[in-house]
Amino acid sequence: MVSYIPMRLVTFSVDGKPEAGVLAGDKVTGFGKDMLSVIASGNLIPAGSVHDLKDVRMLAPVPRPPKLICIGLNYLDHANETGQQVPDVPTVFNKFTNVVIGPGESIVLPNASKAPDYEAEMAIVIGPGGRNIPASKAMDHVFGYTIVNDVSARDIQSATSQWLLGKTCDTFAPMGPWIVTADEIADPHALDIWLEIDGQRLQNSNTRELIFKIPRLIEYISSVVTLEPGDVIATGTPGGIGFKRNPQRLLKPGDEVVIHVEGIGELRNPVVAET
Repeated sequence: MVSYIPMRLVTFSVDGKPEAGVLAGDKVTGFGKDMLSVIASGNLIPAGSVHDLKDVRMLAPVPRPPKLICIGLNYLDHANETGQQVPDVPTVFNKFTNVVIGPGESIVLPNASKAPDYEAEMAIVIGPGGRNIPASKAMDHVFGYTIVNDVSARDIQSATSQWLLGKTCDTFAPMGPWIVTADEIADPHALDIWLEIDGQRLQNSNTRELIFKIPRLIEYISSVVTLEPGDVIATGTPGGIGFKRNPQRLLKPGDEVVIHVEGIGELRNPVVAET
């Protein structure tokens, strides 16, 4: 019996120029254009060159999304462990898109922080854009799903009421390893999600525990700002963050962080110190 493998869309590089492609087994077939162009066109038939996987460099599937939008406090256990009230509306912040890195790339711990932390997240990739998208139509705007590690400098994050700088240090948005198209995921609200560091499982949950589901997130965000093809929305992290563990388990050089989301795959990144 042949196991079914969902369509996996990747961004790769052979000569330094990012190109979108389809990964099947150990072969990558290029589209001849970048991922944002593929998403905007909706044409998922690759027409470029075929490469052996070993000969390409894998990048973040959306290396520079138009917007990288993040949702805070969106799992009940995470809201509880932080001691914060469960929000009545989604808590929205962002990361600058130049901090996105791909699978296998190093998370660089900045000298400016003494409390670097991890956050496993399922992420939505927007297909057709729009403004004022009703929840009833929201899933029509989902192109696919990927994984994001919302790496966070807790000391910088908590220094003020604004989270941005603590969330957007260089390399603090690992993404990948690919996009699984929306039609391949029967129910994005029923996926196991976990994070391990060096074999120790530190986060372990299921996306059914999301406080605000995908339709509500898209409806809420698009009521304020136009969503565009290729925007990425990281939907929040479950409980078990390192900063709230006893004893704390913060990121340190030499770690390898592995995030698994059922039906999507695994995102692996080593951790190094800034030099």
